[in-house]
Amino acid sequence: MKGEVRVAPGNTILMHYKLGTQNGAELENTFDAGPIEITLGRNELALNLERCLIGLRLHERHVFMLDPAQAFGHRDERLIQRIPLSEFPPEITPQPQAMIEFQLPNGATLQGVIQAIEPSEVVVDFNHPLADCPVLFEVEILEIN
Repeated sequence: MKGEVRVAPGNTILMHYKLGTQNGAELENTFDAGPIEITLGRNELALNLERCLIGLRLHERHVFMLDPAQAFGHRDERLIQRIPLSEFPPEITPQPQAMIEFQLPNGATLQGVIQAIEPSEVVVDFNHPLADCPVLFEVEILEIN
């Protein structure tokens, strides 16, 4: 239909979304809370998820089934790092399976999951928690600006 409003690169959109695995585990869900507003192209959402939004119509609700390569990629063993325990600030006590945020020299942040704590170092996995997993990405477009 001519004049139909669709999501395009650079749009600011208000949407609900749910992100989870095919076995029903949910990572994020805004349907039970308030919607979020994002601007496409600003890295507010993973690029592969953002690509799913392009072309959706105003008020459209859609479920995408993404294989690992389309979602968060495959695990990369190079992203498992050993960090000296002495590099952790005194106010942070590493705990197994805890997600921790690290500040990079350029000011950006990176999240990792603590896999193991050894006497002098901590093993941290910087792979996305859904790496190697097929993902369900459900969205509902509420506004397009």
